[in-house]
Formats: sequence, structure tokens, C-alpha cells
Amino acid sequence: MASHDDDTLPEETQGYKLSQPKQTLAEYNQMDAGDESLQKYKESLGLGGGGKDLSDPNDPRVCIILSLTMETPGRDPVKIDLSQPGSEKGLKDKPFKIKEGANFSMVAEFKVQHEILSGLHYVQIVKRKGIRVSKDSEMIGSYAPNTEKDPVYKKKFAEEEAPSGMLARGHYNAISTFVDDDKKKHLEFEWSFDIAKEW
Repeated sequence: MASHDDDTLPEETQGYKLSQPKQTLAEYNQMDAGDESLQKYKESLGLGGGGKDLSDPNDPRVCIILSLTMETPGRDPVKIDLSQPGSEKGLKDKPFKIKEGANFSMVAEFKVQHEILSGLHYVQIVKRKGIRVSKDSEMIGSYAPNTEKDPVYKKKFAEEEAPSGMLARGHYNAISTFVDDDKKKHLEFEWSFDIAKEW
């Protein structure tokens, strides 16, 4: 259970409450078909669209993060493969390079299984020499378990610009966390990057 001062959680919005209580996929599918607002909510989650449920009965995870990719115009993407359990270990010892002032976007690929995933957030904390320099939180959304129709979900985050100038160059450490509305962390890992004058 996360502590109240856990820095890797998204900022809470005062007065915000979940519009729907958490329920299993079977419970959602059995709900009153005559409720138009509920039908729209179910459609927004991808329920009722058909397709075989791809949930793995041998894997208890609800959200499986497959990869986090940095996309930069005119350059090959830099992909962090997270598809295998434990693949996130050691990433902080393999920094990748970002050119100062470059524009880039992060893209997450993930699967959902067994039940509805409610309010998934991506939280990223960046530190330099042990001092926090930024904290960003991106709402990914709520999703139904993947089916053959939608085998993988993909979310592209807002474009960012790498800092520039002599003082910005150097080594940075980051902690990335995928956490839902219930404050359940689906994946947390450390990685690193270097900001340099050139690629």
C-alpha cells in the first residue's frame, strides 16, 4: 500500500470522485442494457465490441506494460522493452542520449486483462545529482481487457522539449510509474538518459 507522501503517485484533484465504482468485467456485461449512459460508458471502454478476451489465466496482473518508446522527429525511436517480467531491472545503468532542445514524445504500449482498468496514470520523476528537477503526470485512461479486436493499447503522451544550454547537459535519472485510481502500481522502474550537445 502506498504511503500518503509517496512522490511517485499522481497529484490528486480536490473533490474528484470516480464516476463508476470498480467492478469486474462480468459485472459490467450483466448491467442493465436499457441504461443509455451506462451503455455509452461501456462503449468508451471498448466493451460490447466483440472479440475474444485475451486474458491469461496464469498471469494475475491486470495491466501489463509492454514498452515505453521515445519518438523524435527525423530519428529512429528509442524503445524500452518491458514485456518480460524483470526486464526493467538494470535500465538505469544503460542511459540513452537526447540532444539538447530536441522535441520528443513518449509512447506507452500495454495490455489489460481480467477486469476493467480504471484511471491509469503515467508518473515520471526526473532527478539530477539526487535533486528532483521535474515531475510529470499523464492521464492514460480507463480500459477494458484486450480482445482480438484490440490486442494492444497504445498511448502517445504530449510532446516535450529537452532542456538546452551548458548547464542542462549531463546525466539524469528517472523513475517511471504506471498507477491506477486505486493507487495500485502496475509497474515502477528506474532508467537514465544523458542530455548532450549532439546526438
